[in-house]
Amino acid sequence: MTDTTGAPGGRLPSALRTEALEQLLTERGLIDPKVIDGIVTTYETNVGPLNGAKVVAKAWTDPEYRRRLLADGTAAIKELGFSGPMGWHIVVVENTPTTHNVVVCTLCSCYPWPVLGLPPSWYKDPSYRARVVKEPRRVLSEMGLDLDEDVEITVRDSTSEVRWLVLPERPAGTEHLTEEELVPLVTRDAMVGVAKVAAP
Repeated sequence: MTDTTGAPGGRLPSALRTEALEQLLTERGLIDPKVIDGIVTTYETNVGPLNGAKVVAKAWTDPEYRRRLLADGTAAIKELGFSGPMGWHIVVVENTPTTHNVVVCTLCSCYPWPVLGLPPSWYKDPSYRARVVKEPRRVLSEMGLDLDEDVEITVRDSTSEVRWLVLPERPAGTEHLTEEELVPLVTRDAMVGVAKVAAP
């Protein structure tokens, strides 16, 4: 039998196997693809990033919580009820006017799921993973974030042992906002370090 897949041992790549399995289960009426899509969307855009936004807003408005968060991210995040798989050891680093942190996983796509949900496709892309380490300022600029030359950029490499979360700068003009009002301003990209939080 001729191997036409191009994969080692003639096996289909995992993405194709997953798609084939989903199609088979759908045809047999065992799963509803709309439900699956809804779950994925929830974790990509709502549940995860919303959890992280709550952590950031709390740190912006509660100096004592911010201190605990920077000292032991995992424990402080757990205080708010966010923990579980992919969130066993989260280290939080703070962006300031003179220092900027950006997160990558050069080996795969390790990511703090409890506070950010599922990793976006660009985070898993080999180009981002390779280039942001070598030329972070240029990659950030291409993603829409232009930093002054005097801002020091540190690239944080997530691993299966340590996952990083960025505490972004609180935007000017938000001093009057409550913790609850700040939450919607915080984006997933700001907590990865490829964007800043914009003022309302």
